[in-house]
Amino acid sequence: MISFGPRRTLRVLALVTVAIGLGAVQAGASPKASAGKPLVGTFKLAKGTFANGVASGSYFRMVYPGGTLKGGKFFQNPDSTASDKSYTLVRPGSSGGLSTAGFQTGPTPAFDAKGDALASKIITPARFNAIAFGLSTLSHDPKGGPAIPAPSIAVTNGKLSGQVEAVYASWNKLYFNQGSPKPGGTKPGLTSPVSGTYNSKTGAFVLQWASAVIGGPFNGFTGYWHLQGTFTPSS
Repeated sequence: MISFGPRRTLRVLALVTVAIGLGAVQAGASPKASAGKPLVGTFKLAKGTFANGVASGSYFRMVYPGGTLKGGKFFQNPDSTASDKSYTLVRPGSSGGLSTAGFQTGPTPAFDAKGDALASKIITPARFNAIAFGLSTLSHDPKGGPAIPAPSIAVTNGKLSGQVEAVYASWNKLYFNQGSPKPGGTKPGLTSPVSGTYNSKTGAFVLQWASAVIGGPFNGFTGYWHLQGTFTPSS
């Protein structure tokens, strides 16, 4: 057996570590490449539609506590314009959709006297159980807490990933975080990562995620978001 002194042993270990690291870089993609290409701009929404039992475009569903994203049980929204009331169809707001170029905060005041949400940049407020809800992206939770990053989405080989921690739904003078992951990076309940597809030639995209509701009258429910449309990069 060959015996090395302490210094030589450290040098040998260092060389082995470097060799392993170089082999890993050569065998796979670099950290930057694996993170994908950032898409900075606006994911402009196609309005939601429902025909022949199939929803398309942009819509929202709510899963009951104990349910699953695939099988439900799904909340029936009496104000839905779809024949299947578990789908709440949404239309693009004044900004056209969800931006990854910065935050899309709501107005002040955020609600009218009846509790209808006035945030209208991402989507046009849609009625849900007799009250209109809106979407915004906020740098801080309305109840306080650490800073939240703006949404960021990237594409790798036509597949989308990223985070939308800052997404909040406003309804009946209340705020519900509907981001994924949650602020701080947690994924409680059925909260699922951002996923989807992107066509670099046409800009067509499908973006989806799920986010558990924590607190309030819908505590334990999960919101499932399906956004579809055309991505427009920032100038």
